[in-house]
Amino acid sequence: MGGVSWHYQKDEKLPTEGGGERHPSKGWFWVLYLRIIALMETSSNVRQAPRCSFSPDRHDTYLRLGTVTVFVRDQERSLRFYLDQLGFGLAFDDQLPTGGRWLAVSPPDGTALLGLEAPKPDSEEYKLIGRPTQIAFLTEDILAKVDEWRQRGVRFHHQPQEQSGGATSATFEDVDGNSFTLLAFDKLTREIEAQRRAHAERWESETRAIRELEIAKETQARLLPQAMPTLQTLDCHAICLQARHVGGDYYDFLDLGQARHGLVVADVSGKGIAAALLMANLQAHMHNVCGTYWNRPYTPFALGQPERFLQTVNRLFYENTDENFYATLFFAEYDDNTRQFRYANCGHPPALLLCAGNEIERLDSTSSVLGLSRAWECGVGERRLSPGDILVLYTDGVTESLNDEGEEFGEPRLIEALKRHRDKSAEELLRSLARDVRQFSPQDQHDDITLVAARCTGI
Repeated sequence: MGGVSWHYQKDEKLPTEGGGERHPSKGWFWVLYLRIIALMETSSNVRQAPRCSFSPDRHDTYLRLGTVTVFVRDQERSLRFYLDQLGFGLAFDDQLPTGGRWLAVSPPDGTALLGLEAPKPDSEEYKLIGRPTQIAFLTEDILAKVDEWRQRGVRFHHQPQEQSGGATSATFEDVDGNSFTLLAFDKLTREIEAQRRAHAERWESETRAIRELEIAKETQARLLPQAMPTLQTLDCHAICLQARHVGGDYYDFLDLGQARHGLVVADVSGKGIAAALLMANLQAHMHNVCGTYWNRPYTPFALGQPERFLQTVNRLFYENTDENFYATLFFAEYDDNTRQFRYANCGHPPALLLCAGNEIERLDSTSSVLGLSRAWECGVGERRLSPGDILVLYTDGVTESLNDEGEEFGEPRLIEALKRHRDKSAEELLRSLARDVRQFSPQDQHDDITLVAARCTGI
């Protein structure tokens, strides 16, 4: 049910149906009815005619009806009438700077506000209490609404009366004798029925979309390792906190054969479903190309690996994605027998190597990002871990998390947190780091947060 109102000057004369003039104190309802019908028949959008609505494709400045004032003797008594007997909602209840009370109620659809004002007894406004308000409320089923309100003690002047043009009206009073019109007409009823059907269809569509996103989230989660690797010299763990149902962050532990293992963290450009599809694409290429490791004879580090491995992945990723998409990636090939690893940082945030002596080494980029060019060169770095060393890989969702002041968590805070939690297991270390990031940035998460930690345990 919505609210519609027109105001007239004290001595204004209004046109009647026959073209003559009619004083507002006589038959104002008929004039109001004609104006509503005219609005509905001439409006380019019938749905916007009898009620306030907002269309998101409009570009003009937003404007809607604010408050229509109803003068009452006692605000609290009137408030109980509108809330308890008419079923309205409380819109505002505040103190004015002058010390008065700003009180407003709204019909159930919330598109109009009635301000309940208690004027001083010696004011001109006080004389208006108990008169016709020229406010009409619209309903789809006037008989049901009249019956409902009568059972709640609302006083009606007469039974609903049919008017020409498919309208039906009834007049009722509030506790101060202010009279209002309850109005229904066929076009409104048909409109509401159409809106209910559209709402049901939209609800079904949105529910289906939410369920599909949940399925996509579950599917993407299964693409990530379901168990952490078991190595003799390395305690590994990973965590991924997605900002949306699905995202573009990716981590992996690859069995490269002959005691070699691959540690991977990647971040695909874009957000949401598009990034998730590209992430799945990249993951498939990484697993498919793993066979190139298995097919080579064992050496402490096979010549040309991981360069050729990543060049093949880059070529496949480039051929299967749009030219505007890319991925940053950190890949490390770790030898569980020698504790040595080769790594390639492809445009990814630098990995952090916390040595046993508490020194930090940043493993910066050795190559550009994947997927922007077929002809792609891969640089490789090499390190050897010592017992107690910790290698941490992460995505920019960690360091770029913002606090309420707009400050980033940043690499220095990550290093400080890493040193503070270094004595914990890899799993507890990551949980502590993730907790520190979330405490620093408690508002809605805007990017995926992915962390991989590997602690060298020695042999």
